[in-house]
Amino acid sequence: LLTAYPESKRLLDYKRLNLQTFSPGATILNKSSIHNIGDPFREPFMLFKTVFSPVGTFTDKIKLLALKLRLSATSMDSIFAKEETTTAKYLQQAGFSQKFIAQFFRPFFAGIYLEDDLTTSSRMFEFLFKMFGEGYAAVPAKGMGMISQQLAETLTKNDLILNEEVTKIEGNKVYGKSGTVYTAKKIIIATNALQASKLAQKPVNTAHKSALTLYFSANAKTTKTKRIALNTVENTIVNNIAFMDHISPLYAPKGKSLIAISLKASVAHDTINLEQMVLKEVSNWYPEAINWEHLKTYKIAYALPNDAQVVNEVSADAIKINSNCWVCGDYILNGSINAAMKTGRIAAEAILTGQ
Repeated sequence: LLTAYPESKRLLDYKRLNLQTFSPGATILNKSSIHNIGDPFREPFMLFKTVFSPVGTFTDKIKLLALKLRLSATSMDSIFAKEETTTAKYLQQAGFSQKFIAQFFRPFFAGIYLEDDLTTSSRMFEFLFKMFGEGYAAVPAKGMGMISQQLAETLTKNDLILNEEVTKIEGNKVYGKSGTVYTAKKIIIATNALQASKLAQKPVNTAHKSALTLYFSANAKTTKTKRIALNTVENTIVNNIAFMDHISPLYAPKGKSLIAISLKASVAHDTINLEQMVLKEVSNWYPEAINWEHLKTYKIAYALPNDAQVVNEVSADAIKINSNCWVCGDYILNGSINAAMKTGRIAAEAILTGQ
C-alpha cells in the first residue's frame, strides 16, 4: 500500500491498520557489492551515502531530486492528461544514464509493473513516483488482509458470503456454482478483467501480467535493512528481496525471519529446481541464504492488468452494464489499490444517487 494514495487515505483508517513502512530508496545488489540509496529529505543521514554511492552518476541523483520536486508540484489531473510513452523512453528522454536506469529504475519498477522492459505507461510512472515521494510503501502490521477486513467490518456474517463461485448473472439474479440463486436490486461486479468480461458479457481489456514470489524462513535475522533489495545483475532470475519481519515483526515467529523474493517477469512459473536456483543467486549477497527454509511459492496468474495505457477518471455511465448492474476494478483505470477503490466508490455512489 502506498500511503499517499488519495482513495486509501479517504476510505481507510491508517492508524487502526497500524501501518509499518519500508524505508525510502533501495538496497542495490551488484555482482560483488551492496549499496544503499535513500531519500535525503526524509533521511538526512543518507545524503552522503546516496550522493557518493556508485549507483549512477552525480547528475543522475540531481535529476532524481529534480523529478521528485517537479512531480510533487504536479497535480494528478495533469499527470494523467499528458501524452503517453513507455517508462523506458520517458527515463531516457529525462536524461538518466543507462547505468542508473539499469541499477535503480529497472529493477525497482519491474517489481511494481511485473514486466522487465518498462513498457508500462509513463503516466503510471509519474503517478507512482509522485506517490512514493509524498508517502511511504507500507503494510498493515498483521498483513494486507487487514485492509479488506477493515472495509468489510460493517457487514454482518449474513451479508458476506465466501467461497461461492458466481457462474452467471441474468437480470437481478446471480447464479452460484453451488446451485444457489441470489437476487439483488443492484449488482456490482468487482473482480479481475477476465471474470468481469465473462459475467458482464461485455468486452473489456483482459490483457494482464502474472507474478511469482517465493517465501523463505530463516532462524536468524539476515539483515537489518527496511529497504527493498534490488538485483541489478544481468541474466539472473531474482528481481527483488524484502525482509518482511524487519518491516513488521508480526510477519514471523519470534527469533525467525521471513524473506519474500520476487522473480523477474521472464521467469517461467514451471521452472525446475526454482527454489535452489533462487537461493544460489541470493547467497551471493547473503551467504546464509543457503540454509533458508522454503515455505511457499505463490504463482499469481492474474496479478495486474496491462498498464500500457492508463487513465485516472471514469464516468458512472462508462461502468454501467444495464439498469441494475455495474462493474468496478483497477483494470478500468490503472493497476493499483487506489484505482480499485476509486472505481468501487464511483459504482457505489452511482447506485446511491440513482444514476
